[in-house]
Amino acid sequence: MAVAPAAKGGARRATAVKNKLTPTQKAPAKVRARPILTKLAKAYPDWGPTLEFATPLDLLVATILAAQARDERINEITRDLFKRYRTAQDYVRIPQATLEREIRASGFFRNKARAVKGMAQGLVERFDGRVPDDMEGLTSLYGVGRKTASIVLGAAFGKPAIAVDRHVERVATRLGMSKKGTDGTERGLAALYPKRDWYRVTWTFVLHGRRTCMPTPACPRCPVLDLCPYTMKTTM
Repeated sequence: MAVAPAAKGGARRATAVKNKLTPTQKAPAKVRARPILTKLAKAYPDWGPTLEFATPLDLLVATILAAQARDERINEITRDLFKRYRTAQDYVRIPQATLEREIRASGFFRNKARAVKGMAQGLVERFDGRVPDDMEGLTSLYGVGRKTASIVLGAAFGKPAIAVDRHVERVATRLGMSKKGTDGTERGLAALYPKRDWYRVTWTFVLHGRRTCMPTPACPRCPVLDLCPYTMKTTM
């Protein structure tokens, strides 16, 4: 297997090399699905939501704020935010400019403040201020897409849902479990795993995509390397 050349300063860059696949790696996805999930859950025992929340509303707000931002930064913001605003009515009443100032560190704060207030207005007007526990109700709210709704359904309500973000899509595609694209990824994973596993699938795939199967994957330390059909594996 080829070795990456040394970069300036002595550091080495990961190099992708086309690999021949083993029979196990070439096995159908339905054969590899269960052992992949078992190994990922073992490799990432801390799998689960990384956004801090106490209520479904907290999680809904945090997930909206987390777009294009690190969860750690959002947690820093929401620790104070959630002390001040506990109900949908609280978010409706707060002036737009005030909310923008309080979430400024999340990035895209004007659009996010508008989304949070629009979502809260919908809760007050159509759901008596309560977060609905179904996909149709959640996605009817301003600024709430299917990914956000799936996160809330799984983590806040314990309902089966697969949330597809860029990490889940990347991992599922490289593992040959789905076609590229949010809809294709969700359908592919839902066909391979029973509903009772969807929550665990979401968060083990998220962590694997964040920590190992990144845009440039760290293949040598991958816990499912022996089950992965991705041919352009890295050497370091």
